[in-house]
Amino acid sequence: MRILLICSAYNGLTQRVHDELLLLNHNVSIEFALSNNHMKEAVELFHPELIICPFLKEKIPNQIWQNYKCIIIHPGIIGDRGPSSLDWAIHENQQEWGVTALEAVEEMDAGDIWANFNFPMRDTFKASIYRKEITKAAIKSLKKVLDNVQKSDFKPQKLDYEKEDVKGELKPLMQQQHRTINWQKDLTKTIIQKINAADSFPGLLDSMFDEEFYLYGAHKEDQLRDETPGKIIARRHGAICRATIDGAVWISHLKAKNKNSFKLPSATLLKDKLKGILENRIPLVLEENRETFKEIYYKEKDEVGYLHFNFHNGAMSIEQCVRLKYAYEMIRDSKDIQVLVLMGGDDFFSNGIHLNIMEDSKKSDEDGWSNIHAMNDIVREIIHTPDLITVASLSANAGAGGAIMALACDYVVARHGVILNPHYKTLGLHGSEYWTYLLPKRVGKEKAYELTETCLPIGAIRAQEMGLIDIVFNEEDHIYQEELENFCHYHANKDDYYDFLDKKQEQRQKDENIKPLESYRNEELEHMYKSFYEKDSLFNKLRCEFVYKIKAKETPKRLAIHRKK
Repeated sequence: MRILLICSAYNGLTQRVHDELLLLNHNVSIEFALSNNHMKEAVELFHPELIICPFLKEKIPNQIWQNYKCIIIHPGIIGDRGPSSLDWAIHENQQEWGVTALEAVEEMDAGDIWANFNFPMRDTFKASIYRKEITKAAIKSLKKVLDNVQKSDFKPQKLDYEKEDVKGELKPLMQQQHRTINWQKDLTKTIIQKINAADSFPGLLDSMFDEEFYLYGAHKEDQLRDETPGKIIARRHGAICRATIDGAVWISHLKAKNKNSFKLPSATLLKDKLKGILENRIPLVLEENRETFKEIYYKEKDEVGYLHFNFHNGAMSIEQCVRLKYAYEMIRDSKDIQVLVLMGGDDFFSNGIHLNIMEDSKKSDEDGWSNIHAMNDIVREIIHTPDLITVASLSANAGAGGAIMALACDYVVARHGVILNPHYKTLGLHGSEYWTYLLPKRVGKEKAYELTETCLPIGAIRAQEMGLIDIVFNEEDHIYQEELENFCHYHANKDDYYDFLDKKQEQRQKDENIKPLESYRNEELEHMYKSFYEKDSLFNKLRCEFVYKIKAKETPKRLAIHRKK
C-alpha cells in the first residue's frame, strides 16, 4: 500500500513504525505536521491509500480525514483522551495501560477504534514506558490495523462509554499545579512518581536557591539521609541528591525556567551554587546491588562480564567517556572472564557525544574536539582487546558514534525492534569513532556509503540482513536477557574459543598492515576539525537547533519522498 505517515516529529516511535512498514514492503512517505497546508499538500502529492499518525500533537485537517482513512496511534487505553495520557496514567498509579489505534474525526481521540493492546505498567519514568511498552503495543496495533484494512467486512468499534470495558476518560492537559512536590509531606516514592510522570517533557517545576527549575531523572537513594526535606545533601557524576521525609532522591538533570534554556546535568547547571557539597563517591565500577544513582555498573555470570553504562538519553560527555574507558580497561585486564558484554543503558545503548554539554560550554569547539577524542579512545580500546571475546548488546536504540562503537565488538546482537542510526550527516558531521574502518568491514564500502549518506534508520531485522549486526533476539526484555546470556555462555565455552582469539589477532594484524588504525582516525578527524572550530559551520547550527528543540521548517527530503520531484 501507499502509506503516508503524518507526525509531529521523527521520534523513536515514528522511526519504528517507518521501519516496520518497510519490512512489510509498503510504499512509505513521511510528512511533518508543520501546518494544515503542509499536510494537505503531502496528501495531494502522494495520493496515499492509508494515512497513519504514530506521534501527532496537531489536529488533522477536516479535508484530509473526510476523504482519506486516517488512523491515529494514541498512547492510552480505550476511552482515554487528551494530550497528557501517559502523564496521568503514571500520576494516578495505573496498573495497566495501553495503545489505541483510532480513526481521525472532528473531535480529538474520539474516532472509531481499529485496534487496541494493553500492557502492565512498569515503575519507571514516562519516556522509558513510551520507548518500550507504548512502542511495542503501537506496533501490534499497527499490524492489526493493516490486517483490518484488508478485510472488506471489518467494522471498527464505536467509542461507547456505557460499555464496561471502556475504562478510559477525557483528561485535561496536566499542568504544573498537578505535579507540585510538597517536600514536607511527600514520601520518596511519591516524589519519584511525580517526576517520572513529567519526564522527559515537560519536566517537573520546583524551586532551589530562590530559582525555578524543571526536574528530570529521579533515582531512589538507599543510604544518604538528612533531617531537612528538600535540602541538597550530595552530588555525584553531575546529579544532585535531595533529602526527603523518609530518605533521599537523586535528580540527574535540570532545566532553568526560561525560554533560552535546555536540559543539563544538575550539578553542571548549579555549579556556582553547590560550593561545600562534596562529591559522594562510589566505585568506578559498581558491583553491589544498590538503589542509588549509578551510571556504570558491572555484573558477572558464568565467565561472562556484563558492563552497563546507563547515560541519560545515551549522550556521553568527556567525563563519562573517560570513566567508561577506565572501567572497560579495568574489567578487561583484571577480571577472570572469557566474554565481555557492552550492555549500554536501559533506554539507549549510546548516542555518541554529548551535544547539550557542548552547547553549554564557553569553549564548545575545544570541548567538542575533546569529546570526539574521548569517544575514539573507547572504541580503540575495544578494538584492541585480543584476549577476550567482546559482544555489544543492543537492547535499546543506538545512534551516531554510539551505533559505531558497538561495531568495534566481535559480535553485535540486538533486541527485535531496536532502531540503529549509524550516520552523522543530519548533524553536519563527517563522523569519527573509526567508522571508516568498522562500517565497511561489516557491510562493505558501497552499503557503508549508502547508510551514511541516506541517513535513514535501520531496524534490527534489516540490520541483520545487511550484516550490520549478527543476530536478533526476542523483543520481550526477560526473554532477550535469557537469549543473550545463552549466546555469551555458548561462546565462552566453545572448544575453539582460543582458536577464535588467534584468528582475531591475526586479522587485526593483517588490517593494521594494510592500513594502520590511527590512519583512519586521523583522516576522520581531518574532516571533523572544521565542523568544531569554524563558528559558522553547519554542525554548530544544527547542534543549536537540536539542543534548543527548534521546530523544523520543512520535512527532510530523505523522509518526504513525495517531495523529491
